Amino acid sequence: MSAKYVFVTGGVVSSLGKGLAAASIGCLLESRGLRVNMMKFDPYLNVDPGTMSPFQHGEVFVTDDGAETDLDLGHYERFTHAPLSRDNNLTTGRIYEQIILKERRGDYLGKTVQVIPHVTNEIKNAMRKVSSNGADVTIVEIGGTVGDIESLPFLEAIRQMRQELGRENTVFVHLTLIPWIAAAQELKTKPTQHSVKELLSIGIQADILLCRCDRNLSREMKQKIAAFCNVEERAVVAAKDVPSIYEVPLGFAQEGVDALILKYLHKDAPEADLSKWKDLVDRCYHPKDEVSIAIVGKYVEYEDSYKSLKEALTHGAISQNLKLKITWIEAEGLESKSPGDRSYESQLEDFDGILVPGGFGKRGIEGMLNAIRYAREKQVPYFGICLGMQTACIEFARNVCGLKDANSSEFDPATQHRVIYKLRELLGVEEMGGTMRLGAWTCVLQEDSLASRAYGGATEISERHRHRYEFNREYEALLTGGGLRLSGTTPDATYVEIVEIPGHPYFLGCQFHPEFKSKPLEPHPLFREFIIASYKNRLNRAADIVKLSPKALV
Repeated sequence: MSAKYVFVTGGVVSSLGKGLAAASIGCLLESRGLRVNMMKFDPYLNVDPGTMSPFQHGEVFVTDDGAETDLDLGHYERFTHAPLSRDNNLTTGRIYEQIILKERRGDYLGKTVQVIPHVTNEIKNAMRKVSSNGADVTIVEIGGTVGDIESLPFLEAIRQMRQELGRENTVFVHLTLIPWIAAAQELKTKPTQHSVKELLSIGIQADILLCRCDRNLSREMKQKIAAFCNVEERAVVAAKDVPSIYEVPLGFAQEGVDALILKYLHKDAPEADLSKWKDLVDRCYHPKDEVSIAIVGKYVEYEDSYKSLKEALTHGAISQNLKLKITWIEAEGLESKSPGDRSYESQLEDFDGILVPGGFGKRGIEGMLNAIRYAREKQVPYFGICLGMQTACIEFARNVCGLKDANSSEFDPATQHRVIYKLRELLGVEEMGGTMRLGAWTCVLQEDSLASRAYGGATEISERHRHRYEFNREYEALLTGGGLRLSGTTPDATYVEIVEIPGHPYFLGCQFHPEFKSKPLEPHPLFREFIIASYKNRLNRAADIVKLSPKALV
């Protein structure tokens, strides 16, 4: 049986949501009992996003095998159960790197190495490799916008795939824009027509058009687009803006996207079972209450830097039928202006829970430490992730154990008390990539710890990492003597993975990134428990206000 592919491209403007569209198509096909795999090609020359600024590229998503990938792979994992690895995200830089290595080895036997056929063959081989794991359908997203010079080799490769595999094994889905022109008070189809024409000029006829719009498309408008773009009328799909991204699969299902794809692929499948997704969306729109979380970070100006984190918090809130209210706080804004200055407390007093996420570099660290101190002393639920765990250890060492200059060697290489340090550097691993701990690592949990209870009594878990610096176990006795509990370590006890404070409503820091494994229908246990504790804090604060109210005293 031939492999079957759905190719997702985008036109007119960037950031239309190709990743979400591809993930939603995968979700719909999975709901029909099919096995899907997902793939993303990025046109930029970086080998991977690992060294790119989060302000430019957003979050770096990490897979179990330690690949640093595009954030769209996070959407793929949240919406489907596709087995993703470094093979599922390739950049132009990585493809050219592979080709140059082959050329230097003499693999091309002295031939002139060209974009066609050598680059396009490398792209096609990558797609075949991903689809060879038994997937019924492989969904391939091409990054960038049609018309960009960078994406031409990828578009040429998928054009060739249709020639080689036939129409019954390939579907081209093109995401485009139908803008509303306020001055004319009407939607305009011309950008979509031009985008489809641009795609056609390189030999690709779109089969399905996903038209991004902020309102419904009339029957007449769909007919017009179908006529000018040479597609079926029912293949013109209104991809309307929705309040929750988890409504996108339901909207596509209502428009018949999955049925159309199966028709074009000559594939039979049962009717979709979307009952769990419908219940999820219903809970999104009908919460019983809200919970307010402060995220104290370094990249808060660009929310895509914390894409998975935001979604994982949302999953935890939805699981409790709560509306999530996030306030992004720039860590530098919480730094004390003078010794003893605690004016930062006024910025934190209205939140039900406080979270400090990952990051690199020393900027904003003192503000994070102030936020953590506030959460610890005021009994506000605290969740620290990666850097958030490391700063929690530094704060505890300074303000509970009396090590006033405790620090991380990342922020102060000359610090006398390096509670956090680069252990792998001391082991002789010096190169940039070698010092990073990436991908899935096993963690052993202490019995009857907050972490173990959150994981349902589990004694061993696996979570994904992306960091260089570690907890220095030379300070273990001092910190545990002060009340800190090291509740999770690697099986060989080399690395500390989880710290917590017993007796606190919820104070937990983890060295790994649990947000990478959270799904809307399967919320991560640490986020779920953090939301539960934060909501309890909200109810307790509300009860205290009632007790202090003059009316309540009458």
